[in-house]
Amino acid sequence: MATIIPSSQDDAFDPDALRAMSIALEEVCRTLQVDGDQREREVIAVRIVELARRGERDPQRLSDRVLREAGTTTSVVPPARSGVGNR
Repeated sequence: MATIIPSSQDDAFDPDALRAMSIALEEVCRTLQVDGDQREREVIAVRIVELARRGERDPQRLSDRVLREAGTTTSVVPPARSGVGNR
């Protein structure tokens, strides 16, 4: 499994958040059939980090949101009510 590594001190996430983001990255890449294309994986990872910065820590919600934004609808978890994803 790939691991998302924040690019600066400002992006410090705890191990659970990093695990959630990494799980989401793998799920999105699997669903979109992004295999070895590092550029595509990076674009997906950046979006996941943006969502995590806003407070989303659930890997399923992270991947659902990115997949919805990519035009795929596979959501099984309702959006969080914390304001994340409700824009």
